[in-house]
This record gives sequence, structure tokens and C-alpha cells, in this order.
Amino acid sequence: MTSDTSTDHSTTGAYVHAGQEFDRDMNYIPDRIVRDPSAGSEPDESGQDRPLWPVEAGRYRLVVAKACPWANRAIIVRRLLGLEDAISIGYCGPTHDKRSWTFDLDPGGVDPVLGIERIQEAYLKRYPDYPRGITVPAIVEIASGEVVTNDFPWITHDFSTEWVDHHREGAPDLWPADVRDEMDDVMKRIFTEVNNGVYRCGFAGSQETYEAAYDRLWTALDWLEERLADRRFLMGDSITEADVRLFTTLARFDAVYHSHFKASRQKLTEMPVLWAYARDLYQTPGFGETIDFEQIKQHYYVVQTDINPTQIVPVGPDPAVWLTEHGREALGGRPFGDGTPPSPEA
Repeated sequence: MTSDTSTDHSTTGAYVHAGQEFDRDMNYIPDRIVRDPSAGSEPDESGQDRPLWPVEAGRYRLVVAKACPWANRAIIVRRLLGLEDAISIGYCGPTHDKRSWTFDLDPGGVDPVLGIERIQEAYLKRYPDYPRGITVPAIVEIASGEVVTNDFPWITHDFSTEWVDHHREGAPDLWPADVRDEMDDVMKRIFTEVNNGVYRCGFAGSQETYEAAYDRLWTALDWLEERLADRRFLMGDSITEADVRLFTTLARFDAVYHSHFKASRQKLTEMPVLWAYARDLYQTPGFGETIDFEQIKQHYYVVQTDINPTQIVPVGPDPAVWLTEHGREALGGRPFGDGTPPSPEA
């Protein structure tokens, strides 16, 4: 998610510090894009001001990398909600140097809309002395070329709740009101113990901190295996943002986290419930087509040289296993609730 600094909180360039536990820096550009920005700003949970920007189709560009699980969330949610015509998307490549993610997938290595080679340029245009990691996902105002926000949990939240006038017809409700309180608790545990838990294992600075992180991760995965045994999705019969947030970690588990981050008690393919659940989502429109296993592996194994100094990228596992039957239909449910799946990608 980021590229540089010793407080790095990303899939990229985080550093192993001897004897220390991995501590994710959760300080992001706090701005939000909302339907009614007339107040100018609002306080967040800690009392810090969040500047407010207006929802406006065509004004912003979402910058992501398919390699990054946090950016992958935004790719999936944008697709599920049908926001393609309202907010454009730019893809960074899977590897980069310490300065930032780059647009090396585009002709000439330049984003065709923003006209820049690195997402860092959008950060520095707004904050010339920006002190933190350069992260994706990030939303950039196209006209000014300045970054608006990189606060990844709020980006997807606001896609669902603030960009509603631009949702496609039949877009699913990813934040259903009747389960929202419980969903907040579920997502908090998934973030602290699973999404961040694999990093806590991978970037542990001592045997003691690694084993503590390992125990926490597998306690949470066992809890999820039990929770999903009799319900098709995390909150019941339909997909919510909670499923999106868990899926991006599960999709990377066997290819990266099991070996590279030493989350090695079992492979995902050896956990019958979670493996079937992950395949169910992968085969659901909006999910699997956002996954690029080669970019994922290139990113982790090439960029994170503290963990993999040889930069050798594993050949396996075979992604074809993600298309095998999962049998989760037996639990019933409607993946998109009262909505419909997104149309096939062009």
C-alpha cells in the first residue's frame, strides 16, 4: 500500500526492525468525497478535521495497483457498484523503487489522464513536504493533479454511501443498515487480526513477536472458518463490504502470505470452509477478474527485499484451482441481494 519510510504500512517497502512488532501507520490524508460538502469539514473519531469534497462524476481519478490488497478493495467496490463512468481508474505496476508506485504499465510509463509517471507527483503537488508513505489506493483531482485522499477504508465506504446517485441500476447494498453495527465489529476484527495480521507475522522483528502474531492470526482464521460454516457470506445471505475486505487477503494467502509472511500453519486450500468461501467469491462477478496473481507475486517477492533478498518469484501455485467447484450454493442466499451482478467487463 505504501512505498517508503520506516513507518511503512503497506504491501511495499515495510521494514523488519529487530526485536519489534510490526506497527501499521494508520495516518492518512483524511479528506472525504461526499454528497453534501457544505460544512467544509467534519471531525473524525479523534477530533481531527476531515475536509469535505463534492461528489462529481468525472472530477476524480482512482489510482490503484492490482498487487495491493487495500487497493484491490477499491477496484472491487467500484466495479460492484458500477462507478466506472463516474470515476476513472489508473493502474500502477506491481514493482517500484523507494519513491513511489509508478505507471509503468502505461505507454511511456505515464498515466494517460494525469500525465504523471509516479503517484508521488500528485501527493507532492498538494503537499510539497508530504512526510508519510506514498500509498494506493489514492483519489486524485484530475484538473489540479493533486491527491484528495488515500484513506482506504473511507474511500470504499463513501463509494457505497455517498456516490449513490452514480451507482448502476441494480447495484448491491454493501452496507445494509440492518447488520451495520455487527458488520463494523466483524470488519474491525478482520482488519486487526487477518488483513493486518499477516503483515504482523511477515514483518515481526523477533521470534517472540512472530509467534504472538501467528497465534492471533490463526485464532481469527479459525473463528472465520466456524462463522462461515453455516452462512454463505460473512453477514448472511448476501455480499457486503466485509466480504470484500476479507477476500483480498484470502486471494493472496497461498501465493504470498503462507510462505513469504510465514503464516504457515495451513494453506488456504487446506481450510475447507474458507477455501470454498474464497472460491465462491472469486467466481462471483466483480471479484475474480480483479485478481492478477502474477502482479501480486511480483510485488511482494521483488519489493520486500528484507524478507526475500534474492527477489526470486515463485512459479506456483496454479491459479486454475480457483475455478474448481465450491459447493457453497447449498447454503442458499443471493450474492447480490435485491440487486444484480455487474455486467461483463469489456
